[in-house]
Amino acid sequence: MYNNPYKNSCDNKRYYTISYYFKKKYNQKVAKVPLNAGFTCPNRDGTKGIGGCTFCSEKGSGDSILKFDQDLETQYEQGLKRMRKKWPNCLGFAYFQSYTNTYADLETIKKIYDPFYAREDVLGICIATRADCLEEDVLEYFANKAREKETWIEIGLQSVHEKTIQRLNRCHSTNEVWEALKKIKNTQIKSCVHIINSLPYETKEEMIDTVKELSKHPFDAIKIHMLHLIQNTALAKKYKESPFPILSLEEYVDVVVRQLEYLPYDCIIERLTGDGMADDLIEPEWTIKKTIVTNEIDKKMAKENTWQGKKSRIS
Repeated sequence: MYNNPYKNSCDNKRYYTISYYFKKKYNQKVAKVPLNAGFTCPNRDGTKGIGGCTFCSEKGSGDSILKFDQDLETQYEQGLKRMRKKWPNCLGFAYFQSYTNTYADLETIKKIYDPFYAREDVLGICIATRADCLEEDVLEYFANKAREKETWIEIGLQSVHEKTIQRLNRCHSTNEVWEALKKIKNTQIKSCVHIINSLPYETKEEMIDTVKELSKHPFDAIKIHMLHLIQNTALAKKYKESPFPILSLEEYVDVVVRQLEYLPYDCIIERLTGDGMADDLIEPEWTIKKTIVTNEIDKKMAKENTWQGKKSRIS
């Protein structure tokens, strides 16, 4: 068992933060600039489904983007300028966040991404997508580009439990995620997997089992989110009609600490809580104060003298 809680930390975190990864690699603060490239999703346009995943907002999870109607170049430049007000001189990643950012033919993909790979002020590219939207020619394109500039592909898993996936109207299987991760592993692209805690009717044990199962597969990073019930989403409407249990802050912290214990110690932690826009958030209100959430996780790990990878089979 690996038993150094601070191997991948410079600020007493007991897990491997994305900030530490970037600082170690680039010796500077790196900020992701969220972009909306105008993609849609096969789960919205009728190819696989209508209405999208039940938890997904009308903005395709791109709620943090201030102006959807700006061209991509302007979105990036203004977004990086905004980031530099908080972190002067930070380096920028172009983060294609909204909807499914590989859901197009190769020529369209090239027209969107080539200019960003060519920009000197873009350190790397991050692409949020679905496991069932990585055609061979598109993946080959990004694999080639990853030799020029750091490239990440983010894939939504959410849960390994098929009954949950069906409730969410995901319209693809867990096995498709495993296949996508296997393909990415054979390239220089880095992979990040998203999971959501407190999905309808999942037990704490099932949430932890999602991480246990994920850890059997190749991936580089993870984003752990608490479920956000957002106005006008299908899931929020169901909740109003028939409320289901939602984790409290204390329960969420306990689940995340247990999940971290089962994650490999060299898995990069990109998030331990998500961004729910306060004006549109129905529940849970405690997620608005992200710093409190992460502080509680840190305090619990210190109190229990535990760390990322403590129970991992490859620690």
